[in-house]
Amino acid sequence: MNRTCFITIALFYFSLTAQAQDASVEKSVFGIQTGILGVWVHNEAKLSNAIALRSELGVDFGFYSGSFYNDSGLLAVPSLTLEPRWYYNLNKRVRKSRRIDGNSGNFVSIRINYHPDLLLNSINENYNFISDLSIIPT
Repeated sequence: MNRTCFITIALFYFSLTAQAQDASVEKSVFGIQTGILGVWVHNEAKLSNAIALRSELGVDFGFYSGSFYNDSGLLAVPSLTLEPRWYYNLNKRVRKSRRIDGNSGNFVSIRINYHPDLLLNSINENYNFISDLSIIPT
């Protein structure tokens, strides 16, 4: 009786670990995001079973105003983003019968966002737009 119970538990454990080894991010995920101040297209490409690289291209909108020239308007600036992501809980989600499609799961990432010194619309000559680079751990 003890031997049968042990074999049943061992088979159950090995079936869980075998299923957990199949957990992997998807090969490629595309999407479009829109918001009040922008539109972005993104792709998330598989680098390894737990690591994906999210790249994003879009347009960020913003408002500007100046009291000296009594001028205001809307800015449209391109946005380029790279974000390597490490999905650390895919195996646990599979063991708990939770979804991992579409790269659902917890992740740790470093988001690198660049706004070049390029405006997609025209503004007053007296205003300068300065490009920026931001690196944000997530």
